[in-house]
Amino acid sequence: QVQLVESGGGLVQPGGSLRLSCAASGNIFSINTMAWYRQAPGKQRDLVATITNGGSTNYVDSVKGRFTISRDNTKNTVYLQMNSLKPEDTAVYYCYCNAATRRARLEWYPYWGQGTQVTVSS
Repeated sequence: QVQLVESGGGLVQPGGSLRLSCAASGNIFSINTMAWYRQAPGKQRDLVATITNGGSTNYVDSVKGRFTISRDNTKNTVYLQMNSLKPEDTAVYYCYCNAATRRARLEWYPYWGQGTQVTVSS
């Protein structure tokens, strides 16, 4: 199994910044894509940004130029630097990865973190 633990959420004023971290641990053989999703109250969970193990990134249009996703493969950790935050960025942010374990190196499964709350408000 693979466990994902997020940290770094909180309350910030509009225009402020936050940095989310997500560390993967467990019986990991390899991690392919890592990503951040978010879910606002009463809405579905939406993709925010993705990063491959080679470092290729992709962002939803609403966060381009404001958010930066990065990862440290030596630590199995993904980050989300969020700048120029807006009230509409308020949501629970979830970490995601696609990983294979040492017991089943050819089998890839999705794993999710428990979520961290980000609130943008004055």
